[in-house]
Amino acid sequence: MNPNNQQRRILVTGAAGFIGCHVVHQLLSKHDHHVVSFDLLTYAGNLENLKAFEDHDRHTFVKGDIRDAALLDQVLKEHDITDVIHLAAESHVDRSISSPLDFVTTNVLGTVTLLNACKTHWSANLGEHRFHHVSTDEVFGSLGETGAFSETTAYDPRSPYSASKASSDHFVSAYSHTYGMNVVISNCSNNYGPNQFPEKLIPLMINNIRTNKPLPVYGKGENVRDWLWVKDHARAIDVVFHEGSTGETYNIGGNEEWTNISLVETLCDLMDELLEQAKGTSRKLITFVKDRPGHDLRYAIDPSKIRDELHWEPSISFRDGLRATAKWYLDNQDWLDRIVNGEYRSYYESHYNQH
Repeated sequence: MNPNNQQRRILVTGAAGFIGCHVVHQLLSKHDHHVVSFDLLTYAGNLENLKAFEDHDRHTFVKGDIRDAALLDQVLKEHDITDVIHLAAESHVDRSISSPLDFVTTNVLGTVTLLNACKTHWSANLGEHRFHHVSTDEVFGSLGETGAFSETTAYDPRSPYSASKASSDHFVSAYSHTYGMNVVISNCSNNYGPNQFPEKLIPLMINNIRTNKPLPVYGKGENVRDWLWVKDHARAIDVVFHEGSTGETYNIGGNEEWTNISLVETLCDLMDELLEQAKGTSRKLITFVKDRPGHDLRYAIDPSKIRDELHWEPSISFRDGLRATAKWYLDNQDWLDRIVNGEYRSYYESHYNQH
């Protein structure tokens, strides 16, 4: 598929979320496509993330649930949707442990509902329309001290979250094999950068440092993650959507493996510098807490396929990206405060209910 030379009308689900808003920015800034941003605006969906596109002539926002088949049918028809980039998902492991059914209904049933709607809407020429499903490296389970996940690694999910994403991946692949849908799947490593909801590790630590609160680190902080700059991920989604081969999976990683404790200590020192306080001040806030159940020890992605076939590579080192991220949160403390106190959830009512 190569739709670069024609305008597409792309439905981006989960568009008001962390990764989704950067994908919308990438599509609108690099292409002539019309983007329909679709988001239920649950706790992690922040419409302020799309504020820059409120008056954009190639952008439309629709509040909706991917489990709502009737609404999906309506949106696909009214906006003449040609393609989908599907990011909408419950994504926090801790929440999946306490409320697994929420992850099944959104990540599995929601994805299948969306697939069915697209299959029906595109039935006349199914293969001409792309369905790009965005997933996670957590579907592959846990690694030992060596090795990396490839596109052929067997699935071995260890949490309700990763199990729900693994299931959705399998359904997307099945719709390609069974119905001939034009699908691609991408599995990414841990994302970081601007606009991330502050329950995730890096923005949580930044917020707790600036408010002088404890920095909770699971276990001994020995868990290893591969970190991917969110804007690099958006570029990767762009290239996979436009140039990826039908039915293929592409692993997207940052080539940046860090233990949690090394990351937190590095961030502490960086925040001390940015806040102009004595080095070591923030490290005093580190608190080790009981490890969460089923905590995978190590993730790492081998991104050689997307590098060799689609010529994508990370553009920034983790240290530079971490500095840029910390500076963004410090420069946008009002954004962070509105999330912490819940005010961000009123943005839709004040800006969209009149339409």
